[in-house]
Amino acid sequence: CGGGRQDPLERVARLASGSAVVIFSSSTCCMCHAVKRLFCGMGVNPTVYELDQDPRGKEIERALSRLLGGAGSALPVVFIGGRLIGAMDKVMASHISGTLVPLLKEAGALWL
Repeated sequence: CGGGRQDPLERVARLASGSAVVIFSSSTCCMCHAVKRLFCGMGVNPTVYELDQDPRGKEIERALSRLLGGAGSALPVVFIGGRLIGAMDKVMASHISGTLVPLLKEAGALWL
């Protein structure tokens, strides 16, 4: 098929698998800021894509919303080891339940 534009879902998958921890974010979103602080506080250096500063950010945000089941604005969206973890609620739930650290270790984002 002719080159042209890449499907936003394919682009999300490619970006998400590029690093151990990937956060799709908006630079003005306080929930996004909180999730970045959480990972940095754990000693994880996530790759962050600020969608409000990306010319195709809206497209990616819509693709992420579809991945999450279409619940409005989905940011922040976190991927660990290329796997979709979800939005802020899912990240906090796995942090509280103690499943976040093993996921991070498995993805090579934490060595402790």
